[in-house]
Amino acid sequence: MDWLALLGLGAFVDRWRAHAIEAAIAVEDRTTLFRLELRDYRRSLALIVGLTIAAAALTVVTLTVLSGAIMVHFWETPERITAAWSVAGLWVLLWAAAVAALWSTARKAGNGFALTRQELGRDWQDIKERL
Repeated sequence: MDWLALLGLGAFVDRWRAHAIEAAIAVEDRTTLFRLELRDYRRSLALIVGLTIAAAALTVVTLTVLSGAIMVHFWETPERITAAWSVAGLWVLLWAAAVAALWSTARKAGNGFALTRQELGRDWQDIKERL
C-alpha cells in the first residue's frame, strides 16, 4: 500500500526527488567545469613561472655579453661615456619589455575560473527566483 499516495504527498515527494536529481546533475557539471578550468589555470601558472625563469636567465646572459662587447669596443674612444649610457638604456628597455610581457600574462591568468563563477552566479539567481 502506498501511504504517500493516500496522504496526497506522492506528487510532493516526486517533485522533490526531481529537484534532487537535477541538483546532483548540476553539481556534477559544475565540478567538471571546475576541474577543466583548474587544469587551464595550472597550465598558465606553470607557463608564467617558466617564462619568468627563461626571461631572467636569457636577459642576464645576453645583456652581460653585449654590454661587455660594447664597452670593450668603445673603451679607448671619446664616445665611451655615450656608449656606457646607451648600454644602460638598453638594459632598462629590455627589462621593461620583459616586465610588460610578464604583467600581461599574469593579468590573463588572474581571470581564472571565470566560467565556473559565472555558472554558479546563474545558478544562485535561479535558486533565488524559485524561492
